[in-house]
Amino acid sequence: QVQLVESGGGLVQAGDSLRLSCAASGRPFSGYTLAWFRQVLGKEREFVAAIRWNGGSTFYADSVKGRFTISRDKAKNALNLQMNSLTPEDTAVYYCAAMGTIRMATTPNDYDYWGRGTQVTVSS
Repeated sequence: QVQLVESGGGLVQAGDSLRLSCAASGRPFSGYTLAWFRQVLGKEREFVAAIRWNGGSTFYADSVKGRFTISRDKAKNALNLQMNSLTPEDTAVYYCAAMGTIRMATTPNDYDYWGRGTQVTVSS
């Protein structure tokens, strides 16, 4: 059973940086795509970034391109999200997700496994 556990959220000020991590376990992730989504209470879950476990190809939402960097650490079975130049609009619960294909999907329904999320709050 795949388990995804996020960490690294917190309260920061606008312009600060934050690094999220997701510990992935339960199976080899070769051939998988892992991603970060975020959700504000009352709104739909929003795609942030995705990465192919093999090869490391990445894809970003326009809203975070140039500010966020997704990466994976194969040795630690970890997914990371480096977030720079944070704004209050980045405030959300951030979720780690995984799906068993190499397709770069941006829709939550395409992903098979989810973590419980970590709260990121950016004050102005």
